[in-house]
Amino acid sequence: MNNPEKLLGLLCQDARLTPAQLAAMTGATEDEVAETLRAYEKNNTILGYKTIVDWDKTSNEDVTALIEVKITPQKGMGFDEIARQICSHHQVESVYLMSGGFDLTVIIRGRSMREVARFVSEQLAPMEHVLSTGTHFILKKYKEQSVEFDPSSGDKREVMLSW
Repeated sequence: MNNPEKLLGLLCQDARLTPAQLAAMTGATEDEVAETLRAYEKNNTILGYKTIVDWDKTSNEDVTALIEVKITPQKGMGFDEIARQICSHHQVESVYLMSGGFDLTVIIRGRSMREVARFVSEQLAPMEHVLSTGTHFILKKYKEQSVEFDPSSGDKREVMLSW
């Protein structure tokens, strides 16, 4: 396949696209697309396929928080081991190594602010090498992974996703 990055970009926009649709959009054959996708899945370039949900339109009452974490890196391992430990908690959706005033950004979901606070105080803050945390609750999402959460946009998202 001559432009695999284009294929990945299209999948990031809409993971529902079929190999036939992807082939038409990239100029490759359906077999080339399918083979490229299998190779990307096998070598972990493609790690999964996700659906972006506007949870505010459901009865779900979960809250999402962004937690700034300052840590002391471990000798010989840097930040990787502590990040791996943080990733092992089921509430944790994302962990990012950051530049700037703190080391890690941890994004978690919980059923309530109290549950998130309990996670931070009982699980995250007491971890060895964690120096401090700062928790920010997400009040409203406007855009996530290039998808806008704008009720005034009407069918704009549906058209964008259906090609």
